[in-house]
Amino acid sequence: MASSDLTEYELRGEQEASEEEKLSQGCTTWLKALTFAIMYRQRFASFENHPLLTSNSHQLLPIFEYGIYGEMKGHFPHPSNMIEPRLFSTHIPFHALVNSIKESNCKIIYICRNLFDTFISTWIFMNKLKQDSTPMLTLDEAFEMFSKGIHTYGPWWNHMMGYWKESIARPHKVLFLKYEDLKEDVNFNVKRVAEFLGCPFTQEEESSGVIESIIKLCSFEKMKDLEVNKFGALNKKIENKHFFWKAEIGDWENYLSPLMVEKLSKIIEEKLSGSGLSFRVHSSI
Repeated sequence: MASSDLTEYELRGEQEASEEEKLSQGCTTWLKALTFAIMYRQRFASFENHPLLTSNSHQLLPIFEYGIYGEMKGHFPHPSNMIEPRLFSTHIPFHALVNSIKESNCKIIYICRNLFDTFISTWIFMNKLKQDSTPMLTLDEAFEMFSKGIHTYGPWWNHMMGYWKESIARPHKVLFLKYEDLKEDVNFNVKRVAEFLGCPFTQEEESSGVIESIIKLCSFEKMKDLEVNKFGALNKKIENKHFFWKAEIGDWENYLSPLMVEKLSKIIEEKLSGSGLSFRVHSSI
C-alpha cells in the first residue's frame, strides 16, 4: 500500500523534498515533540506559551501518507504553507521513499524500539483504534501476523534494517535512534538530534537550562497530562489519548508467553544476524 501510494505521489510531482526539509521517521509521539521543540526553539522561545501545550505533536509534524496526501488531507496545511525548515513524519520504508527525499539534503531521523515492545505497543494501539463493530484482535492472532511480517509497511525487521544500513552508509543523512537509548539518556540524545539537524545548542543555551526545559516540556508525564492530549483528537477516528500508553521498556513481559518469546527471539536472531543492530529488551531499573 505504501509503495503504490508513493508512486502516485511521485508521478503527480507532489512529494518533492526541499534541501531544508527534515523527516522524522517512525516517530513516537515523544520524538516528534522533542524534534519540534529543538528545531523551532528560537521561534517559540517561551516554554510557557508553546505550541506543544495546545497541540498534539502529530498535529505539528503531520504524517506524509495520512496528513499531507492521505485520508486526513485538508486537516493540515499544505507543505508550501508550513514553517521552514519543514518537519514531516512517515512510516514508509526507506526503499519506498521517493528520490526527492533520498537524494536531497533533507535529513531523516529514524526511531525504533525492541521488537517485543514494538509488537505489544502496536497490538494495543490497533485495538484502541478499531471500530465498535469490529472484534478485538486477540494476542495470538496479532502475534501470528507479526511473526509472519504481515503489516501495512512490511515486516518490522526489514523496516528497521533499511534505515539502519542507510544510517551506516550515510550518517549525515540518516540518524538512527533506539527508544531504549533515548529513554536512558535524554540529555545526550537531545543534543545529538540538535547537532544532526544542524542547530546545535550554544554554550549559553546549555548553561541557561534550555535543554532541560525542552526535556521537561516534552516529557511523557507532561504531555499525557495536557488537556489537548486527554480530550483532543486528530480526527473522528483517533483520540490523542491513544498515543500515550506506558512508555516502559520490557512491558512485553506482562503479555508474551514463553513460547512466543522463544519464537520471536529466533526471528530476531535470524533477521538481524550480522547487522550489528541489537536492542535492550528489559528495563535497567
